[in-house]
Amino acid sequence: MSRRSASAGRIANVSSGLGTFAFLADPDSPLREFAPLLGYNSSKAALNAITLIYARELREAGITVNAVSPGFCATDLNGHTGVLTAQEGGAHIVRQATMPDCPTGVFLSETGGTIPW
Repeated sequence: MSRRSASAGRIANVSSGLGTFAFLADPDSPLREFAPLLGYNSSKAALNAITLIYARELREAGITVNAVSPGFCATDLNGHTGVLTAQEGGAHIVRQATMPDCPTGVFLSETGGTIPW
């Protein structure tokens, strides 16, 4: 058995709503202009699947595994049209990854609550 220094752990996979099937299946999404980003969206969809698989496998070991959204950050990918800075997005990730009594196997929104897969 491997040795751990903590009785529980947390894994926060930084994802995007652009990788959810809820977004990809919605032809009327306000973010539909970003649907053609095949490499980005498909890699985030794969990460979301990995998140769910690890959450199920690590639940009994007390390890929480979630996807987290940094929010719509201004980046090269979106032509700097995002409304948050990278620092603000990072702060959202830290808050989500460290919140007490966090469920496992969910996609945490930067505004609180969860995002549909």
